[in-house]
Amino acid sequence: MKRGGILNRHLAGALAELGHGDGVLVCDAGMPIPAGPRVVDLAFRAGVPSFAEVLDGLLAELVVEGATAAAEVRGANPGAAELLEGHFPGGDLTLVSHERLKELSAGARLVVRTGEARPYANVLLRCGVFF
Repeated sequence: MKRGGILNRHLAGALAELGHGDGVLVCDAGMPIPAGPRVVDLAFRAGVPSFAEVLDGLLAELVVEGATAAAEVRGANPGAAELLEGHFPGGDLTLVSHERLKELSAGARLVVRTGEARPYANVLLRCGVFF
């Protein structure tokens, strides 16, 4: 058994299969899940695990070269907006309409569903390379 890091075997295996440019959608419990990508559903109950906990855990494991979120997050969920802007300063975070984010999510290779129950706690990560 692993000593640390991500213990969920489905998530650990899915992360190991990702390559440069692959998309990972980290989403709240209300985001429509697109057909096609591999889905790891971590939701246990409302708020568990939180969007912040899952995002922090994924960012500790992945190299990310950019992220896309819904512009609506700023007005509807300032806490999530602050979290995203803190993790992706400068030009690393692109804001689009929520409808556009849903369209882009269809191209994700992996969807990680959190138990977050606040609106617009969603982000599409673009994987980078470690060298």
